[in-house]
Amino acid sequence: MRTSQATIVLAVVGTAVILGASAFAQEKKSGKLKVTVSPKQAYTFVDGKAIGPGNRTIKLAPGPHHLIVANYGYKFFEQDLSIDSDQTMPVKVDLVSAGSEVPGPRGRIQIEVGTLRAGDAAVLLNGKKPQYFVGHIDEFNNDILLHQELIVPPGTHQVTVTRYGKEIWSGAVAVAANQRVIVDISNGKQKVKDWASRSGELNGAIPRFKAGTASARIVVAPVGGSVSANPPNINCSQPTQLAWTSGETIDADMSGMSPVPTTGEKTVSPRQTTAYEFTATGPGGVTKTSTTVEVNTVVQSTLDASPTEVRYRRIGDKVIQQESTTLNWSSSNSDAASLSPLGSVEGSGTKAISLAPTQTTDGPVDEEVKYTLTATNVCGGSDTKTVSVRVKGSIDPIPAVLLKSVFYPTDYPDKHNPDLGLLSSQRQALTTLASGFVKYLEYDPGAKLSLIAHADPRGGAKYNDPLSLRRAELTKQFLVSQGIAAEKIDTSSEGIGKPLDEQVVAQLEASNPTPLPAAQAARKSTTLFAYQRRVDIVLMPTNAESSRFYPTAASDLDILWQRPKPARNEVEKSQ
Repeated sequence: MRTSQATIVLAVVGTAVILGASAFAQEKKSGKLKVTVSPKQAYTFVDGKAIGPGNRTIKLAPGPHHLIVANYGYKFFEQDLSIDSDQTMPVKVDLVSAGSEVPGPRGRIQIEVGTLRAGDAAVLLNGKKPQYFVGHIDEFNNDILLHQELIVPPGTHQVTVTRYGKEIWSGAVAVAANQRVIVDISNGKQKVKDWASRSGELNGAIPRFKAGTASARIVVAPVGGSVSANPPNINCSQPTQLAWTSGETIDADMSGMSPVPTTGEKTVSPRQTTAYEFTATGPGGVTKTSTTVEVNTVVQSTLDASPTEVRYRRIGDKVIQQESTTLNWSSSNSDAASLSPLGSVEGSGTKAISLAPTQTTDGPVDEEVKYTLTATNVCGGSDTKTVSVRVKGSIDPIPAVLLKSVFYPTDYPDKHNPDLGLLSSQRQALTTLASGFVKYLEYDPGAKLSLIAHADPRGGAKYNDPLSLRRAELTKQFLVSQGIAAEKIDTSSEGIGKPLDEQVVAQLEASNPTPLPAAQAARKSTTLFAYQRRVDIVLMPTNAESSRFYPTAASDLDILWQRPKPARNEVEKSQ
């Protein structure tokens, strides 16, 4: 906050603030805040809403509030307080002058209200918060004998006139040095006249605030700011220190890291040559300054393999022969490297690799495996090298993966219990699946499982989309716990988008090796819902799909199949 202003703000927590008979509705018997201010022109804000200048008593709803009293050229006063019902709280505020005299050049804004009754309305410059307060209209509307002047730095200023939380007028006013701009806020019209101060003080330093019996002069200080980087030239991932300062500033903004303190430092590591623009905003306007950090992004790398041809032979799930190749790679000016298809690696290294083909059918193997090193840095630099290794041999019959769809009880897992709902029978099915899939990965390291989750239509799409996604994620978590790497499992949520229709369910029931008990089979709508609450599993890249037979022989069938949401303790016991 700029220390040259003063404002009273009452922040409401859960209770309406009563500023006047027409401002806010009174829910309880109100209390009162009696504010006595010095200087007498000081302006009161309640909850960020302009109340008025001078001493005054304000009705407020009981409860906590926050207070700011403002007069430009003085240090703002702030206080948290609590108002009691049917009580009057006195607050005496003696503002302390702050800020040095303001140098020129300068211009003047004169505000006229026309037919509006807005003489006590607050005037804010270049911001909407009370901290941008510079005075009220009765201090800026006279240019006859006793002058009332708002003097500002040359430039375009955003003027806001407000009272009781209502914006009366807002607009841009362009002021040149030695000019007076007259703004009529009743119609928004502006006119420009030449202007010279009464004492010829157009360029000399003058006080920020001066008031007489029927005169006032408020001189708003210009905003200043600067920013620098040390060092200004860096390699990728190296740090540099940004430092900035500003004066007469309420809000500050730094491109890429906004907002920032009005004065401060920050260590940054830009990813490319970057211009950092610092913007300082205060009642005196907006100033922008920038500094540029030059970043070196060049990456260099090497990759080779020895030998470039290896032998491979497998029978079923047993590897009989699996030769290795050794990859050697290096990179410079990089902070990340990946060696496809292996994944992330150090920037330089050596790795012996036992090769397996991607072929999924039995027969001779003759494949070329390409390894690609991609070295990068966060600055955008990149270099790529590729080497090929030929795999020759044969594959005999491979193990199968037992795929069964996984079913969930109604409304599980819910958002409060995301780990609850995978019942014992379904865990057993997933355990069997995981065991087969882990062995299958010996045959096809690139294989993946795709989990596609569904929900029954009760509750609609908005409710069921996240529900089905939780089912997919819980299924994935269990498979990961059984030894399957998380990156080998993709999840997706269909919600209620692709339901099984009655005919498909009837066909599944008819061909199910273990039919539903008669009591359940008679309740066809409940069975139809039960079939929708599932996660289908697809083995990629073969696209083999899980069977959707309902687990009618499961010991937890009653909990799994029932239409209502089972009690949590029942699910916990079964899980």
